[in-house]
Amino acid sequence: MRKTTIWQTTRKALTVTALATMVTGGALLTAGTASAATTLANACSGTVNGGMGDTVAITGTSVKELVRAGAKEAGTLALYDVAANDIAKVNKIELGTVPQAAGGTVEAKAIGAAVRQAVKETKSWGLGFNPEKTLDSIEHKVTGSCGLTTVATNYVAPTLPAPSTTAPQQGGTGGAANGAQPNTNLLPGGSNGTGYAPPRDYGNLPVAQPGVAVAPGVRYPANSPLPGEDAPQYGTDGQAGQGPDVRNAGNAEALATDGMPGGDVQLPMLLAVLVLAGVTAALVRTWVLRRVS
Repeated sequence: MRKTTIWQTTRKALTVTALATMVTGGALLTAGTASAATTLANACSGTVNGGMGDTVAITGTSVKELVRAGAKEAGTLALYDVAANDIAKVNKIELGTVPQAAGGTVEAKAIGAAVRQAVKETKSWGLGFNPEKTLDSIEHKVTGSCGLTTVATNYVAPTLPAPSTTAPQQGGTGGAANGAQPNTNLLPGGSNGTGYAPPRDYGNLPVAQPGVAVAPGVRYPANSPLPGEDAPQYGTDGQAGQGPDVRNAGNAEALATDGMPGGDVQLPMLLAVLVLAGVTAALVRTWVLRRVS
């Protein structure tokens, strides 16, 4: 009797534990399903709004006509009406998720591949004699006609920190920490990156030294001409000429011409010049002929 009671107690404990586990697991599954939202679009092109991380999907009806046209253009004797009706029965074709940003895109290539897979999973007997070729034609048709832009409705732009209006304090032993006033002449690119201008150094500027300047009276003595003035002319008597008798120093005179009129060339000189010219020409001719021979 006692063994039966122990077994019954143990069985009840196991049952309660199992029920608790099932309830907990069901709650977790329910929470996971609720957190994964799906944004269902009624067209494969345009703009779709949803929260960041939500699944983006389209209905089979939104691509029904594209599937019909793609199957018809495949050239595989596909029953395109059957394929179109089969894809229209699909409630949701997942394409991706809304990115963690203000907006994004779902590329047309991804939409075409998703629709091709959805048509394939319907196992439609309207794909013709070459189902793979028909699926390729459908994917090509959807890719050329679709494309979605996503907008995150719960996106919050990050806030930028406000610029500081307080001037930085200079450190060191001689800075503001010891009671000294900081330089308020702020310049771009100051020393040590603080924005303060360094002390100005005027030691390399040219200045006049005291006691070096010469007085005008020393430079230009009394009764002497100033720079730029014409120097006085002196005569033969050593005094500055005054009046009409002013002459240059010295007394140059023309030499006598021995009674010959000035400027005339005498006959002997002309003959001498002609003879000298003839002799010179003969010497040059002889020298040239010898060089040639």
